[in-house]
Amino acid sequence: PITKDLSPSYGSIQKLHTRDSDTIVLCEDKILRVLTNKDALYNADGNANITSNRAVLGQTVPFAGEFGISKNPESFASYGFRTYFSDKARGVVLRLSRDGLTEISSHGMSDFFVDNLKDPATTTVFGSFDDQTNCYNITLNSKTASFKENVRGWPTLKSFIPESGLSLNNTYYTFKNGELYSHDNASRGVFYGGAVAATSM
Repeated sequence: PITKDLSPSYGSIQKLHTRDSDTIVLCEDKILRVLTNKDALYNADGNANITSNRAVLGQTVPFAGEFGISKNPESFASYGFRTYFSDKARGVVLRLSRDGLTEISSHGMSDFFVDNLKDPATTTVFGSFDDQTNCYNITLNSKTASFKENVRGWPTLKSFIPESGLSLNNTYYTFKNGELYSHDNASRGVFYGGAVAATSM
């Protein structure tokens, strides 16, 4: 069969994302990898041997850690082999990479994200990746924070509040009031047609 049953304890499936030859399944309370056209057979020492499988969806392999994406698939962003997203229910921001799940909000911003993600007023959490600056931008409660891999932290709080964003051909674009804006212009501190004052955390 080409369908796959998951444990109801994981909550609903919020997003599917293909990575290499597997499918990443982001549920409310768990992140899983579904092998595509293959299964993993485990030896007594715990090492896995991959075998072919004629079914489209093979074995389900959960990532270590009790995290999910809650009900905010809009927080998801992907770049290269890394994906980023928030878990509102647990008040954290996560990175999924080759080494598994990492709680990146703990790099100096844990209080900020616990307070803002668990705030009942927070209904949407927008995530995007700016490949010009190599930053994951996350917008919530009228604030945009950026995570940068090479500093392993959150170096800046941006002064623009987008509705969504994406990178295309090394140019970062965001959306505001249904309009598309490019972030490669020379004007600093001017977004969406006017100057924007920096906000504090």
